[in-house]
Amino acid sequence: MTLQEFLAELELFASEANRCFQAAGDLTALEAARIEFLGARSGRLKQLQKSLGQLPSVDRPQAGQRFHQVRREVESAFQAAQERLADRQKTVRSAEVFDPTIPGVRPVVGHLHPITQTIDQLKEIMGRLGFSLADGPEVEDEWHNFEALNIPPDHPARDPLDNFYLAAASRLAGGAGPSMLLRSQTSTVQIRVMERQKPPVRIIAVGRVYRPDTPDQTHSPMFHQIEGLLVDRRVTMADLKSVLRMLGMSYFHGEVHIRFRPSFFPFTEPSVEIDMNWQGRWIEMGGAGMVDPNVLRAVGYDPEEVSGFAFGLGIERLCMRQHGIDDIREFYRNDVRFLRQF
Repeated sequence: MTLQEFLAELELFASEANRCFQAAGDLTALEAARIEFLGARSGRLKQLQKSLGQLPSVDRPQAGQRFHQVRREVESAFQAAQERLADRQKTVRSAEVFDPTIPGVRPVVGHLHPITQTIDQLKEIMGRLGFSLADGPEVEDEWHNFEALNIPPDHPARDPLDNFYLAAASRLAGGAGPSMLLRSQTSTVQIRVMERQKPPVRIIAVGRVYRPDTPDQTHSPMFHQIEGLLVDRRVTMADLKSVLRMLGMSYFHGEVHIRFRPSFFPFTEPSVEIDMNWQGRWIEMGGAGMVDPNVLRAVGYDPEEVSGFAFGLGIERLCMRQHGIDDIREFYRNDVRFLRQF
């Protein structure tokens, strides 16, 4: 091949490449033209580059200079065509008219877990009764979880087999300091509030508690409690029963009767088990009683001047009773077929 023949091939290549790039009607056709003319393996530009090596050495500088000029021109033509087609697609998309008659795509929207729904309902009810919400840590020391609640060191409730003691947390607290554990009751929040607030106190504490129970239909190693506390002058068991009855009637949306059965808790005296009768059936809901004088003294209150009541209810138990659920484990299996019913 002579120099003149090579230069003629270059001009023909540039002309046909420009024509094909301009004629491409979409990006797919343009890509096919790019592969034909500028493809790295079998493109026509690659074949011309091979022909460049067959020219006489004296003609190669001139031919090589023109070859690189043509390559840059063709690549520029390709980029211009690419930008033109991209702008055309944007114009078409922006010109599309919204058609309200076309069915839309319904977004997948979740909802609150039934336990969270129950907690929100209880907060709203107790708020209307004048109780404010208090919160506290789930990892507690023995003072707040036991001692301030009148639970002595030899009490069975402090047995390591009945609590989740945390050796690592105790070391972080100073090694030789107090033992740390996952709280076994939300009564710890009541102690913390009374330590920093003088009477009157009217609070509820809502949250997770932990006990090493074997999971079955009615037990779980983690569950939720709501505890109420009212400390003021001349507080009586009648006040306690009235608050619980109003809570039950507001939550179950019907007539609810409250029954007290004598019991024993270290932090209340007298102590009772709470039964609620709804739709003709009695069910045990939790424990309650008048705050023990030793608990009042532990937080700096004078039991001769103030008295108070406290109650604790299992939130899962309330939710199960309302919705007719017979297995507490259903709440934690994450089965959407169960959860979407609420």
